[in-house]
Amino acid sequence: MLLSFAEENYLKTIYHLSLKEGKGISNNSISEILNTKPSSVTDMLKKLSNKKMIHHVKYYGVNMTEKGRKEALNIVRKHRLWEVFLVEKLKFNWDEVHEIAEQLEHINSQLLIEKLDEFLGFPSVDPHGDPIPNQLGEIIIKKQISLSQALHDVTLTIVGLKETSPNFLKYLDKMGVYIGCKITILEKIEFDGSMEIRLENKKTITISEVVSNNILITE
Repeated sequence: MLLSFAEENYLKTIYHLSLKEGKGISNNSISEILNTKPSSVTDMLKKLSNKKMIHHVKYYGVNMTEKGRKEALNIVRKHRLWEVFLVEKLKFNWDEVHEIAEQLEHINSQLLIEKLDEFLGFPSVDPHGDPIPNQLGEIIIKKQISLSQALHDVTLTIVGLKETSPNFLKYLDKMGVYIGCKITILEKIEFDGSMEIRLENKKTITISEVVSNNILITE
């Protein structure tokens, strides 16, 4: 079933909200993310409900059907594969690709996406460390913790980000921090939660608690 651009955007938004909020996504949450009037959200939810993509019960919120979740994961898959292509092959910076991928994710050729996946070498994560669903709609989320929760004197690998705004990504670029970078925590400052870390190139930097909360690592 072909969906409009707007319907796909709603589905993707509901999927991302479900990861944060669980079941029963409110109309207000959707309205805030999409910067849309509540009445417009209600109209769209009726359309998606008629297409069996969601269950929407007044006062109990929105839940995705299996059909809707599969469709949303396909959109996420396309978005993240295009981001890999833009960064790896066209040499865009990682802070430049989100809005372009937002447009490319609506291309409906499944053959193109499978060829793209093969061309890229079947990547498992996008440039920001987010997992890429496979062609069956399966997504593997590895155990990660915030850098702020990590212990001293252990070699860690940066594997993802909670915050992916262009300004934050530009800041990380300036500091020399990237996905796959290995780091060691040298000191945590009790006063303000900031920390001193050593990058794999031996450079030592100090980052705030806000920054360390938004960097995901694994040992």
